[in-house]
Amino acid sequence: MNFTESPRIAAIINRNATIVSLIASCALHGIEPWAYLRDVLIMLPTWPPERVIELAPKSWKQTLENADARQRLAASPWPRAPDATPS
Repeated sequence: MNFTESPRIAAIINRNATIVSLIASCALHGIEPWAYLRDVLIMLPTWPPERVIELAPKSWKQTLENADARQRLAASPWPRAPDATPS
C-alpha cells in the first residue's frame, strides 16, 4: 500500500484541497483570504443553512452589503482587519 491509499492521508489531502480551493477562489474574486476565512468562521455557526451559498467567495462582497451579515460581524468579539471593513 502506498501512502495515498491510507484513509487518514486521503482525509488530510481532501481538507488541504478544500482550503486551497477557498483561498484560490478568494483571489479570483478579489477578496483577502484570511479576512474572509475569519469572517466566515465567525458567522457560520449561526448562519441559516438555507443561505449558506451566500458565504461562498463568489457571493461574499454582496453578502457584506447585507445588514444581517454586518450586524453579525459587528457583534463578534474579534475585530476585523482595517482593510476588510465593508464601505
